[in-house]
Amino acid sequence: MDGLLILSIETSTGCGSVALTRGNLQDGTVVAEYTHRPNITHSRRLLGLVDHIMTIAEVGWQDIDAVSVSLGPGSFTGLRIGLAAGKGLAMAAGRPLTGVLTLETLAWQCWGAERPVCSLLDARKGQVYAARYRFVDGNLTPQGDTLALGPEELADLIDTPTLFVGPGILAYPEIFQNHPYIDCVPQGLVHPRASMVGFLGAKQIAENRISTPGSLVPCYVRASEAQVNREKKQHSAKGQ
Repeated sequence: MDGLLILSIETSTGCGSVALTRGNLQDGTVVAEYTHRPNITHSRRLLGLVDHIMTIAEVGWQDIDAVSVSLGPGSFTGLRIGLAAGKGLAMAAGRPLTGVLTLETLAWQCWGAERPVCSLLDARKGQVYAARYRFVDGNLTPQGDTLALGPEELADLIDTPTLFVGPGILAYPEIFQNHPYIDCVPQGLVHPRASMVGFLGAKQIAENRISTPGSLVPCYVRASEAQVNREKKQHSAKGQ
């Protein structure tokens, strides 16, 4: 079968995945995909899953054309683990590397939707990560910035029929599922998938948007707890 063979990694949520895809979103195929919600961190299983999926697919590194990884937003630890693994594998194998935004992958999984799509993840601390999109002539077009905000704030922004997709829905079902303009895709049907990261990685390569390992960084949207605490200490020290 024609098309690039992409090894892809998705670790933005607790439900991580690894996939091998061939070709693009329109006419490509999923060669293999493994999704797992481990009781331990992704770092304990990720490289083992990569080896496992390549073994069962009978694929060697000489067959891999590129590596693609999810950039977030999402779990700070999960994103660091996934990106570090993707960079290391791409550099060791001498393969191109691409990075794909997690909320964008969720929106693409609603490909062809006629109404606006809002992708969202649980950001904890009473917030969700959200980004709104529209499909225009088959292409996904962002409608504003990626935000970290309270669920009520997001609900207040929705004044036209909108399709909500992603694990963030289940964090606040009473707010989103009862909204007059929101239709929610069940989480069991759509969650961040490594296979979509692979298809979008192939799309980036076709558009000559290849990244260097050093240029890819996680998309956190908001500051980490460690950064917030560090800034508080610095501010406190300056005030002494």
